[in-house]
Amino acid sequence: MTALTLTDVNKSFGKVHVLKDINIEIEEGEFVVFVGPSGCGKSTLLRVIAGLEDASSGEIRIGEDVVNLTPPSKRGIAMVFQSYALYPHLNVRKNMSLALKQEKQPKEVIEQRVAEASRMLSLEDYLDRFPSELSGGQRQRVAIGRAIVRHPKIFLFDEPLSNLDAALRMSTRIEIASLHAQLGTSMIYVTHDQTEAMTLADKIVVLRDGIVEQVGSPMELYNNPANKFVAGFLGSPAMNFFPASLVRDGDTRTMGIRPEDLFQSDQGAFAASVTHVEKLGGDTNVIATIGDHNITARLFGQHDVAEGQILQLGFDPAKAFYFTEDGARDR
Repeated sequence: MTALTLTDVNKSFGKVHVLKDINIEIEEGEFVVFVGPSGCGKSTLLRVIAGLEDASSGEIRIGEDVVNLTPPSKRGIAMVFQSYALYPHLNVRKNMSLALKQEKQPKEVIEQRVAEASRMLSLEDYLDRFPSELSGGQRQRVAIGRAIVRHPKIFLFDEPLSNLDAALRMSTRIEIASLHAQLGTSMIYVTHDQTEAMTLADKIVVLRDGIVEQVGSPMELYNNPANKFVAGFLGSPAMNFFPASLVRDGDTRTMGIRPEDLFQSDQGAFAASVTHVEKLGGDTNVIATIGDHNITARLFGQHDVAEGQILQLGFDPAKAFYFTEDGARDR
Protein backbone atom coordinates (compact mmCIF):
# COMPACT_ATOMS: atom_id res chain seq x y z
CA MET A 1 0.00 0.00 0.00
CA THR A 2 1.21 3.51 -0.79
CA ALA A 3 1.69 5.63 2.33
CA LEU A 4 2.37 8.96 0.61
CA THR A 5 2.00 10.25 -2.94
CA LEU A 6 3.23 13.63 -4.14
CA THR A 7 2.00 14.62 -7.59
CA ASP A 8 3.39 17.69 -9.39
CA VAL A 9 3.99 19.49 -6.09
CA ASN A 10 5.32 23.04 -6.37
CA LYS A 11 6.13 25.59 -3.70
CA SER A 12 6.99 29.25 -4.22
CA PHE A 13 7.78 31.99 -1.73
CA GLY A 14 6.86 35.11 -3.67
CA LYS A 15 8.89 34.98 -6.87
CA VAL A 16 11.26 32.30 -5.55
CA HIS A 17 10.32 28.87 -6.93
CA VAL A 18 11.61 26.48 -4.24
CA LEU A 19 10.02 23.11 -5.17
CA LYS A 20 9.52 22.25 -8.82
CA ASP A 21 7.12 19.52 -9.99
CA ILE A 22 7.91 17.01 -7.25
CA ASN A 23 6.61 13.49 -7.96
CA ILE A 24 7.33 10.85 -5.30
CA GLU A 25 5.65 7.67 -4.06
CA ILE A 26 6.49 6.23 -0.64
CA GLU A 27 5.28 2.76 0.22
CA GLU A 28 3.93 1.58 3.55
CA GLY A 29 6.83 0.82 5.90
CA GLU A 30 9.55 2.38 3.75
CA PHE A 31 12.40 4.40 5.23
CA VAL A 32 12.94 7.24 2.74
CA VAL A 33 15.71 9.81 3.00
CA PHE A 34 15.59 13.22 1.32
CA VAL A 35 19.18 14.27 0.73
CA GLY A 36 20.87 17.16 -0.98
CA PRO A 37 23.01 20.25 -0.34
CA SER A 38 21.86 23.15 1.81
CA GLY A 39 19.14 25.16 0.07
CA CYS A 40 17.99 22.33 -2.21
CA GLY A 41 14.43 22.36 -0.76
CA LYS A 42 14.45 19.16 1.27
CA SER A 43 13.27 20.71 4.56
CA THR A 44 10.66 22.78 2.72
CA LEU A 45 9.37 19.59 1.10
CA LEU A 46 9.08 17.95 4.52
CA ARG A 47 7.17 20.94 5.87
CA VAL A 48 4.78 20.83 2.89
CA ILE A 49 4.11 17.14 3.61
CA ALA A 50 3.52 17.97 7.28
CA GLY A 51 1.17 20.84 6.42
CA LEU A 52 3.38 23.46 8.05
CA GLU A 53 3.66 25.05 4.60
CA ASP A 54 0.97 25.04 1.90
CA ALA A 55 1.84 23.65 -1.52
CA SER A 56 1.50 26.29 -4.23
CA SER A 57 0.16 23.60 -6.58
CA GLY A 58 0.02 19.84 -6.91
CA GLU A 59 -1.52 17.09 -4.80
CA ILE A 60 -0.44 15.54 -1.49
CA ARG A 61 -2.06 12.23 -0.69
CA ILE A 62 -1.55 10.31 2.57
CA GLY A 63 -2.88 6.81 2.07
CA GLU A 64 -6.10 7.31 0.12
CA ASP A 65 -6.76 10.84 1.38
CA VAL A 66 -5.87 14.10 -0.33
CA VAL A 67 -4.59 16.30 2.51
CA ASN A 68 -3.74 19.62 0.85
CA LEU A 69 -6.38 21.39 2.93
CA THR A 70 -6.02 19.18 6.03
CA PRO A 71 -4.37 20.86 9.05
CA PRO A 72 -1.13 19.31 10.36
CA SER A 73 -2.76 17.85 13.48
CA LYS A 74 -5.22 15.85 11.34
CA ARG A 75 -2.76 14.39 8.82
CA GLY A 76 -1.67 11.43 10.93
CA ILE A 77 1.99 12.45 10.92
CA ALA A 78 4.49 13.11 13.71
CA MET A 79 7.56 15.27 13.22
CA VAL A 80 10.95 15.29 14.96
CA PHE A 81 12.90 18.51 14.46
CA GLN A 82 16.59 19.39 14.53
CA SER A 83 15.91 21.34 17.73
CA TYR A 84 14.44 19.12 20.41
CA ALA A 85 11.56 21.56 21.12
CA LEU A 86 10.91 20.11 24.58
CA TYR A 87 8.98 22.05 27.21
CA PRO A 88 11.59 22.89 29.90
CA HIS A 89 9.01 23.05 32.72
CA LEU A 90 7.66 19.54 32.00
CA ASN A 91 9.44 16.33 32.88
CA VAL A 92 10.07 13.59 30.33
CA ARG A 93 6.81 11.78 31.06
CA LYS A 94 4.74 14.93 30.60
CA ASN A 95 6.63 16.03 27.48
CA MET A 96 5.92 12.67 25.89
CA SER A 97 2.27 12.54 26.91
CA LEU A 98 1.23 16.15 26.24
CA ALA A 99 -0.08 15.61 22.69
CA LEU A 100 -2.14 12.62 23.85
CA LYS A 101 -3.69 14.67 26.64
CA GLN A 102 -4.56 17.38 24.13
CA GLU A 103 -6.25 14.68 22.04
CA LYS A 104 -8.19 13.71 25.21
CA GLN A 105 -6.92 10.13 25.09
CA PRO A 106 -7.89 7.97 28.10
CA LYS A 107 -5.38 7.93 30.96
CA GLU A 108 -4.67 4.22 30.59
CA VAL A 109 -3.92 4.66 26.88
CA ILE A 110 -1.52 7.49 27.63
CA GLU A 111 0.29 5.47 30.31
CA GLN A 112 0.55 2.44 28.04
CA ARG A 113 1.96 4.40 25.09
CA VAL A 114 4.46 6.34 27.20
CA ALA A 115 5.65 3.08 28.79
CA GLU A 116 5.95 1.43 25.37
CA ALA A 117 7.94 4.31 23.88
CA SER A 118 10.14 4.60 26.96
CA ARG A 119 11.03 0.92 26.72
CA MET A 120 11.92 1.20 23.03
CA LEU A 121 14.16 4.21 23.66
CA SER A 122 15.63 3.11 27.04
CA LEU A 123 14.09 6.10 28.81
CA GLU A 124 12.40 4.29 31.71
CA ASP A 125 14.89 5.66 34.23
CA TYR A 126 14.48 9.27 33.04
CA LEU A 127 10.72 9.79 33.05
CA ASP A 128 10.77 12.09 36.09
CA ARG A 129 13.72 14.19 34.91
CA PHE A 130 13.45 17.58 33.26
CA PRO A 131 15.09 18.41 29.90
CA SER A 132 17.85 20.42 31.63
CA GLU A 133 18.88 17.23 33.44
CA LEU A 134 19.36 15.25 30.22
CA SER A 135 22.19 14.94 27.71
CA GLY A 136 21.69 15.97 24.09
CA GLY A 137 21.21 12.36 23.01
CA GLN A 138 18.64 11.75 25.74
CA ARG A 139 16.71 14.88 24.77
CA GLN A 140 16.60 13.73 21.19
CA ARG A 141 15.26 10.35 22.29
CA VAL A 142 12.53 12.12 24.27
CA ALA A 143 11.60 14.09 21.14
CA ILE A 144 11.42 10.82 19.19
CA GLY A 145 9.37 9.23 21.98
CA ARG A 146 6.92 12.13 21.87
CA ALA A 147 6.36 11.27 18.20
CA ILE A 148 6.09 7.51 18.80
CA VAL A 149 3.28 7.77 21.36
CA ARG A 150 1.01 9.35 18.77
CA HIS A 151 1.06 6.17 16.63
CA PRO A 152 1.33 8.21 13.42
CA LYS A 153 0.90 6.95 9.86
CA ILE A 154 4.20 8.58 8.90
CA PHE A 155 7.19 9.84 10.88
CA LEU A 156 8.99 12.93 9.59
CA PHE A 157 12.56 13.63 10.74
CA ASP A 158 14.15 16.99 9.93
CA GLU A 159 17.93 16.63 10.40
CA PRO A 160 17.43 15.16 13.90
CA LEU A 161 21.10 14.37 14.54
CA SER A 162 22.65 17.70 13.57
CA ASN A 163 23.12 18.85 17.17
CA LEU A 164 24.86 15.66 18.34
CA ASP A 165 28.56 14.89 18.38
CA ALA A 166 30.02 12.23 16.06
CA ALA A 167 29.77 9.30 18.49
CA LEU A 168 26.18 10.16 19.47
CA ARG A 169 25.22 10.63 15.83
CA MET A 170 26.29 7.07 15.08
CA SER A 171 24.59 5.49 18.10
CA THR A 172 21.37 7.47 17.59
CA ARG A 173 21.36 6.59 13.89
CA ILE A 174 21.48 2.91 14.86
CA GLU A 175 18.66 3.48 17.35
CA ILE A 176 16.48 5.09 14.67
CA ALA A 177 17.13 2.17 12.30
CA SER A 178 16.23 -0.28 15.07
CA LEU A 179 13.12 1.72 15.87
CA HIS A 180 11.99 1.57 12.25
CA ALA A 181 12.44 -2.21 12.25
CA GLN A 182 10.30 -2.51 15.40
CA LEU A 183 7.52 -0.15 14.34
CA GLY A 184 7.32 -0.85 10.61
CA THR A 185 5.92 2.65 10.09
CA SER A 186 6.85 4.76 7.06
CA MET A 187 9.60 7.24 7.89
CA ILE A 188 10.84 10.25 5.92
CA TYR A 189 14.19 11.57 7.02
CA VAL A 190 15.85 14.79 5.85
CA THR A 191 19.62 15.18 5.97
CA HIS A 192 22.52 16.74 4.09
CA ASP A 193 24.76 13.93 5.38
CA GLN A 194 25.12 11.32 2.65
CA THR A 195 26.48 8.76 5.17
CA GLU A 196 23.18 8.94 7.08
CA ALA A 197 21.31 8.58 3.79
CA MET A 198 23.31 5.54 2.68
CA THR A 199 23.09 3.71 6.02
CA LEU A 200 19.44 4.37 6.91
CA ALA A 201 17.44 4.45 3.70
CA ASP A 202 15.42 1.89 1.83
CA LYS A 203 15.00 4.63 -0.76
CA ILE A 204 16.92 7.87 -1.30
CA VAL A 205 15.49 10.97 -2.98
CA VAL A 206 18.31 13.23 -4.20
CA LEU A 207 17.28 16.88 -4.54
CA ARG A 208 19.05 19.85 -6.11
CA ASP A 209 17.62 23.34 -6.58
CA GLY A 210 14.11 22.09 -5.83
CA ILE A 211 14.23 19.31 -8.43
CA VAL A 212 14.31 15.55 -7.84
CA GLU A 213 17.51 14.40 -9.54
CA GLN A 214 17.12 10.67 -8.86
CA VAL A 215 15.19 8.20 -6.69
CA GLY A 216 16.36 4.71 -5.82
CA SER A 217 17.94 2.43 -3.24
CA PRO A 218 21.32 3.49 -1.84
CA MET A 219 23.23 0.95 -3.93
CA GLU A 220 21.24 1.75 -7.09
CA LEU A 221 22.22 5.40 -6.79
CA TYR A 222 25.81 4.60 -5.83
CA ASN A 223 26.38 2.09 -8.62
CA ASN A 224 24.22 3.68 -11.31
CA PRO A 225 23.97 7.46 -10.77
CA ALA A 226 21.80 9.28 -13.30
CA ASN A 227 24.13 12.24 -13.62
CA LYS A 228 27.36 13.84 -12.44
CA PHE A 229 25.67 15.60 -9.52
CA VAL A 230 24.31 12.38 -7.99
CA ALA A 231 27.60 10.58 -8.68
CA GLY A 232 29.55 13.27 -6.86
CA PHE A 233 27.14 13.73 -3.99
CA LEU A 234 26.96 10.10 -2.82
CA GLY A 235 30.18 8.51 -1.62
CA SER A 236 32.88 9.45 0.87
CA PRO A 237 35.45 10.43 -0.20
CA ALA A 238 33.62 11.87 -3.19
CA MET A 239 34.01 10.60 -6.75
CA ASN A 240 36.97 11.97 -8.72
CA PHE A 241 36.21 13.89 -11.93
CA PHE A 242 38.69 14.80 -14.66
CA PRO A 243 38.79 15.04 -18.47
CA ALA A 244 38.45 11.65 -20.17
CA SER A 245 41.10 12.88 -22.64
CA LEU A 246 43.71 12.08 -19.97
CA VAL A 247 43.22 8.41 -20.82
CA ARG A 248 41.45 8.59 -24.21
CA ASP A 249 42.80 10.98 -26.83
CA GLY A 250 40.04 13.19 -28.21
CA ASP A 251 37.40 12.14 -25.70
CA THR A 252 35.61 15.36 -24.68
CA ARG A 253 33.59 13.85 -21.85
CA THR A 254 34.23 14.02 -18.12
CA MET A 255 35.41 10.82 -16.50
CA GLY A 256 34.47 9.77 -12.95
CA ILE A 257 36.28 7.21 -10.80
CA ARG A 258 35.50 6.50 -7.17
CA PRO A 259 38.49 6.75 -4.80
CA GLU A 260 38.25 3.07 -3.83
CA ASP A 261 38.53 2.08 -7.50
CA LEU A 262 42.02 3.57 -7.85
CA PHE A 263 44.99 1.38 -6.95
CA GLN A 264 48.77 1.43 -7.11
CA SER A 265 50.17 -0.17 -10.26
CA ASP A 266 53.52 0.06 -12.06
CA GLN A 267 51.53 0.13 -15.32
CA GLY A 268 49.01 2.62 -13.97
CA ALA A 269 47.36 5.13 -16.28
CA PHE A 270 48.14 8.09 -14.02
CA ALA A 271 51.26 9.53 -12.48
CA ALA A 272 49.91 11.29 -9.41
CA SER A 273 51.85 13.73 -7.23
CA VAL A 274 50.92 13.25 -3.56
CA THR A 275 49.93 16.46 -1.76
CA HIS A 276 48.44 15.05 1.47
CA VAL A 277 48.00 11.68 3.18
CA GLU A 278 45.25 10.71 5.64
CA LYS A 279 46.25 7.59 7.57
CA LEU A 280 43.04 6.23 9.07
CA GLY A 281 44.29 2.84 10.19
CA GLY A 282 42.04 0.61 8.12
CA ASP A 283 42.33 2.87 5.08
CA THR A 284 44.79 5.38 3.67
CA ASN A 285 43.36 8.34 1.76
CA VAL A 286 45.87 9.79 -0.67
CA ILE A 287 45.13 13.28 -2.00
CA ALA A 288 47.16 13.97 -5.12
CA THR A 289 47.25 15.92 -8.36
CA ILE A 290 47.25 14.65 -11.92
CA GLY A 291 48.33 17.64 -13.94
CA ASP A 292 45.97 20.43 -12.83
CA HIS A 293 43.37 18.05 -11.42
CA ASN A 294 42.96 17.01 -7.77
CA ILE A 295 42.12 13.38 -7.04
CA THR A 296 41.66 11.18 -3.99
CA ALA A 297 42.66 7.52 -3.88
CA ARG A 298 41.31 5.33 -1.08
CA LEU A 299 43.90 2.60 -0.53
CA PHE A 300 42.74 -0.19 1.74
CA GLY A 301 45.00 -0.92 4.69
CA GLN A 302 48.09 0.96 5.79
CA HIS A 303 50.47 2.37 3.17
CA ASP A 304 53.80 4.11 3.54
CA VAL A 305 53.04 7.07 1.29
CA ALA A 306 54.54 10.54 1.76
CA GLU A 307 53.81 14.03 0.48
CA GLY A 308 55.73 14.81 -2.70
CA GLN A 309 55.86 11.17 -3.74
CA ILE A 310 54.84 10.20 -7.30
CA LEU A 311 52.38 7.30 -7.39
CA GLN A 312 51.38 5.29 -10.44
CA LEU A 313 47.64 4.74 -10.17
CA GLY A 314 45.56 2.34 -12.20
CA PHE A 315 41.82 1.67 -12.39
CA ASP A 316 39.37 -0.90 -13.73
CA PRO A 317 37.84 0.59 -16.93
CA ALA A 318 34.58 -1.23 -16.17
CA LYS A 319 34.19 0.91 -13.02
CA ALA A 320 34.67 4.26 -14.76
CA PHE A 321 31.75 6.64 -15.33
CA TYR A 322 31.42 9.14 -18.18
CA PHE A 323 29.42 12.35 -18.30
CA THR A 324 28.60 14.84 -21.03
CA GLU A 325 29.34 18.55 -20.76
CA ASP A 326 25.94 19.25 -19.16
CA GLY A 327 26.50 16.53 -16.52
CA ALA A 328 24.23 13.84 -18.02
CA ARG A 329 25.37 10.23 -17.69
CA ASP A 330 27.00 8.86 -20.87
CA ARG A 331 27.79 5.26 -19.87
